[in-house]
Amino acid sequence: MNCREALREIEMAIEEIKQKNKEIPILVEGEKDVDALHSLGINGEIITVHCGKEIVNLCDYIASNYKEIIILTDWDRNGWKLCKQIERNLKGRTKCITEYRLIFAKNAMVKDIEGIPSFINNLKKRIEGRRVRKKLRI
Repeated sequence: MNCREALREIEMAIEEIKQKNKEIPILVEGEKDVDALHSLGINGEIITVHCGKEIVNLCDYIASNYKEIIILTDWDRNGWKLCKQIERNLKGRTKCITEYRLIFAKNAMVKDIEGIPSFINNLKKRIEGRRVRKKLRI
């Protein structure tokens, strides 16, 4: 996949998340992830895993209050384990939306949400740099 396609996939996912987040909360690991989502214009409800609650209690809270949740844990080994643990705890109680993690893992050369804003900026600079070089060859 080339840079333009990766950027397009990531930006489409972000736009979809913005729309869904108007009604569906997002679950992230920590405050830096919350800050990153805000910098991307995602301003709906965001819940952090590391909020002082045990995973089971956090999942009970989520299941009691939400029909759906967007899970955006990191896509490193621990993030995958955490996502699976949350999905197991919420099974049959709350729908877990995890496809955006897969889109980011496939298209971004970073391992977490907090790295996405700078990755997007760097990708845009790389694409713009290629455009400038192509124009100079004319």
